[in-house]
Amino acid sequence: MRGFVVGVSGGIDSAVTSALCAATGLEVAVCDLPIRQAAAERDRGRAHMASLAAKWPGVQEVTVDLGGVFDALVEALPATDELAQANARARLRMTALYAVAAGRQALVAGTGNKVEDFGVGFYTKYGDGGVDLSPIADLLKSEVYALGAHLGVSADILSAPPTDGLWGDGRTDEDALGATYDELEWAMEREAGRPRQGGPVGMRGEEVRALYRRLHAANRHKMVPIPVCILPDSLR
Repeated sequence: MRGFVVGVSGGIDSAVTSALCAATGLEVAVCDLPIRQAAAERDRGRAHMASLAAKWPGVQEVTVDLGGVFDALVEALPATDELAQANARARLRMTALYAVAAGRQALVAGTGNKVEDFGVGFYTKYGDGGVDLSPIADLLKSEVYALGAHLGVSADILSAPPTDGLWGDGRTDEDALGATYDELEWAMEREAGRPRQGGPVGMRGEEVRALYRRLHAANRHKMVPIPVCILPDSLR
């Protein structure tokens, strides 16, 4: 394989992932995949892509406008709820990333961090969870921000509220999850037996821990191999 393909959203996780891939010196396709995207998010992402392309010769900017494809899919499907449509956006982007990767002999690099991927499962199964490797999946969100600052990620991205960009109504990750990443990171560390200072206190702390446990349990199916029905040797 000759390099990497990364979907760039305008958020910190994709910015850090794409910057790390670019720093390898290999070929990297940084992809803008708009689906009814907020203008501010897309502007941040495109500015980041341009800065990487100016710095690293192997970086190429790619735009695949999926808005019309998504509209046609929604039109063709039976009535779907809001969550199904949000997940469809993520799966369309995954399909586009793999199509770009196939033409370049490249690997799709995931943009999920440790809290999302192994804590609360805040990603779409076979959507943004469908990747070949995960460069930042062992980094807590606070560590992603620290690495982003070290790599020179723009202040616009570092200060932007985290969002998955799948809803089209401006909601942030905190709105969707019911807690901040700092709170969830604190709960994740406590559940792993690594108590840390500075977390929520009193009733809020108990609420966050309960929320973390509920999300972790509900989304565990995303974090483990799919169940396989084993045929006993006696039936073969």
